[in-house]
Formats: sequence, C-alpha cells, structure tokens
Amino acid sequence: MDRRQFFKDMLAASAAAGITASGSGIASAAEPGLFKKKPHYDAKGLPTVTLTLGKDKVVIPKMLLGLGSRFCNIDDEDEALEMLNFALDNGFYYWDTAHTYDNTLARPAGRPKPTRRVYSEERLGEVLKYRRNEVFLSTKVTAREPSEALAEIEDSLKRLKTDHLETLKIHSVNSMEDVEEMSKPGHLIDIVHRMRDEGICKYVGFSCHADAYAAKAMCDRGDFDSMLLAMNQWDSNHLSPRQQVAIPAAKANGMAVFLMKLVRPKENRKEIDIPTLIRYALSLDGPDAVCLGMDSIDVVKSNINILKTFRKFSAKEMQELSEELGPFYV
Repeated sequence: MDRRQFFKDMLAASAAAGITASGSGIASAAEPGLFKKKPHYDAKGLPTVTLTLGKDKVVIPKMLLGLGSRFCNIDDEDEALEMLNFALDNGFYYWDTAHTYDNTLARPAGRPKPTRRVYSEERLGEVLKYRRNEVFLSTKVTAREPSEALAEIEDSLKRLKTDHLETLKIHSVNSMEDVEEMSKPGHLIDIVHRMRDEGICKYVGFSCHADAYAAKAMCDRGDFDSMLLAMNQWDSNHLSPRQQVAIPAAKANGMAVFLMKLVRPKENRKEIDIPTLIRYALSLDGPDAVCLGMDSIDVVKSNINILKTFRKFSAKEMQELSEELGPFYV
C-alpha cells in the first residue's frame, strides 16, 4: 500500500469513531523503504544519554537541535542549510521540528516582515534527502480535527522528504479540555498511535508549554514514549508546577523527558548568562536531555563547548540558582 492510499484509508477510518487499527481492515502501510536502512548516528564526542523508547534502547545527545522560530528566522537559505550540516557533522543528530514552525513565529524585534514563508520542515528536507539515516527525526502535529491532523502528517512527510519518522509528537497539549478532546475515539491520540502501529513512526510523544496537570494526564495514559516540556512559565495564566507534577509522572510511566524554553529568563534578567541557564537545566535530576533552538553556526559552536565542558552544579549552587530563577521556572 502506498503512502497516499494509506492516508486515504486512515481518513476514512477516523470518521468511524472507535475503529482501531486491528479492526479496520487496514493492511500494513510500511513501504519497503521504511526503516530499511540502518541508522548511522554519530554524536562526535558530545555527551549522550541512553533512553528506553518502547522496547528499544536509544542513544541520543544530551542536547536536541531545536529547529523552530529561531532557525526559521535565518533569512539566508544557504546559511540555514550550512548550519544544519555543521550541526550534524558535530554530533547534533536529534532534530526537533514541527509542522507549524515557520518564520512568522517569534520574529526578532526590529526585523522587517518576511517577504516569503519559510517552513522548518522544508529546510530540513533539503538536507535529509541526502543524510536521512544520520538523523533521529522528530516532528509534531498540531491540528486536533482528525482529517486536518492526517493532512498535516502527510504534508510533514512530503516536506521532510522522508517516508518515516523516528518520533511523532502531539504539539502543545494545553489543558485538560484539550486532553479530553484528543482522547475521543478516532481523534488525535488514536491517530498518532496508529501511525506507530502502521510503521510511519517508531515512537510517539507530546509537547506541553502550559498546564502541568494536562501533561500529567497524558503521561498517566501509559502509552507515550516521551514528553517535551517547557520548564518555565509560558504566561501568567499558566503557573502550574511543571517540574513537581509533570516530570515525576513521566518518569513513573517510563517516559523520556526533554526540557525546552531553557533561556527564556534571559528576556527579563539580563545579568544571567545563557550558559548558566543551560547548565542549570542540564543539572536537574529527572530530565534526560534539553532541546535548544539554534540559529547560527556560532550558536552551535557555543553549545558544543557547553556540552563538552559541562560540570553539574553543586547542590548549593542549584539552591541559589533555584531561588534566583523561582519567578521563571515552575
């Protein structure tokens, strides 16, 4: 069954609420190319962590290459592709992107409005078409309506120029109401798990910028492999204690935990340097790795240095920093 027919069948099946992959009559969608080539991951000496994802042991760098708004706002295409290749050549082989990432998000202050739309996934595809088996690839689906979600996933695969993903995540779980909506038969949670069952992705996860209790509810389902969590407050309406609620729930359910939005306090506390914020996140007990947005070769080089020279903060240093960062990290 080719990929297009698979998505047509998935769309038809999602309309019949409650039909599971095993009962829908859908044949395996795995094309001959899916996961056929053995991955060739090389951390190039970067510190790594061994994760249990599903039934597999997977080794990844302690820092994921975040390819969101900062990356999309690199205006020069050649510069962006050079950064991707440089990062991969130097060990950053876990790439984190999303269908919604483009250069209209978080445009840097003072920058003129872009004259063209830049999609993160399309940029990645220009490198992946040559180097796919070197990259542990993760993207995210945002749409909650089933047909829109399926269209996003198919579009992501086209943009990325691949027929498979290592991880497919649900993007930005934001409330208990959101969890309830996604949990309906045939809706988004069913869809991402069927993508795993049919061989389109190996692992499934979700990201959360806001409500820790919604993240905990997702973890407690027991059928996700990883969580990508914002470690600081997204806005004043979302002050739930993420590190005390969501992370323990994920670890209790055997999930990998990745932290994002590490350097946001820098926006308000100019005296705190970025390497300190990154070291603080890497020193926390519980999370497995951090995801950091990168937008130049110089930033990649800086992060290589931070990782290779990393020294965990002492308990006293962590306590002092925790008190200083209390207004930001919850």
